[in-house]
Order: sequence, then C-alpha cells, then structure tokens
Amino acid sequence: MKFRYAMVCSSNQNRSMEAHCLLKKQGFHVSSYGTGTHVKLPGPSLREPNVYDFGTPYKLMFDDLRRKDPDLYKRNGILPMLKRNLSVKLAPQRWQDNAADGYFDIVFTFEEKVFDMVLEDLHNRDQVLLKSVLVINLEVKDNHEEAAVGARLAFDLCEQIEAVESWEDSIDDILTSFENKHRRKLMYSISFY
Repeated sequence: MKFRYAMVCSSNQNRSMEAHCLLKKQGFHVSSYGTGTHVKLPGPSLREPNVYDFGTPYKLMFDDLRRKDPDLYKRNGILPMLKRNLSVKLAPQRWQDNAADGYFDIVFTFEEKVFDMVLEDLHNRDQVLLKSVLVINLEVKDNHEEAAVGARLAFDLCEQIEAVESWEDSIDDILTSFENKHRRKLMYSISFY
C-alpha cells in the first residue's frame, strides 16, 4: 500500500478499532487513536461509566469488566469488542501523544468533534517537513453495528485513494463519487506536519 493511515475516534475502542482491524487484515499500513482525555466504556448505568487511562492494556480492561459483571458486558458487546481490540494491538493510544509514531498520509475521524480536535492538534504541532496530510471525517454513530458499517465505508474509501497516483490531484472526484454512491456527506481538510 502506498499510504499510511490513522483511524481516530474518541476512546480508541469501537469505531477506530473496527476500522483498524479491517484495514490491517486487508494489508493497509494503519494505526488507530482516540482524542479523549480518558477511555470511557459503558458501565451499569449512564452515570457510572468505566473510565481508564489511555495506555491501559485492552486485556486489563477485559479482565476487569469480566470480573465486575460478565453477563452485562458480554450482552452489551463490550467484552467481544475488547477481545477484538487486544488481537489488534496492546492498548488504546491518544492521538495528541502520537508524535513518535511518525507521519500519516491520510487520517480518518468518525465524529465531527474528533475531526476538529485532530485538525487543532496538527495545527499546533511544529510543521518541520510541511508534509501534507488529508483528514477525512466519516460520521459514524458509536455503536457496534454502525462501527462495522463505518469500517467497511472507510475501507472502500481507502481503496479508492490507493488506486490513484496522487490523492492531492484526485481527492475532490473521489469524495464526490463516494458521497453519491453511499449517500454520506464527508468533511475533509488538508493540513501539514
């Protein structure tokens, strides 16, 4: 694959990891991140989320929730999600702390608030190389079913981008074609490192 991709959601659990998993299986050079201050997973009620620090291994979260209430977290899909995640990488990573991971050509976000945070972070970084990066927001609801749909849509778009010689010259046509085919509005911006 020609390009290096980053998949970004708020907690690096569901949407970004579903896309990371699919693209990795398809041979893409991909990483994933979250932009939140902590990793938040549903708890026994809306007022009682399970909160972890970024960098907490998925296995540790899995064991913790299985110990707390295995029936609840299996039924709501959290344990299977964490099991998938730990097969992809060790722990959730925070986008704002990823400078050591190198540069990305294409960054996908799955929520407008995350899109804004990624652009703000790129703007605040030292722009040493002035390397262009395409940031695309594909709005995806944060549930397991929509995350699977979003991952397939991100994969479709990545394939279209990989098929062209230069995304800079073709991005408007690619995104217009994608929006017409899938009836999904995309937001995008070109930023620099």
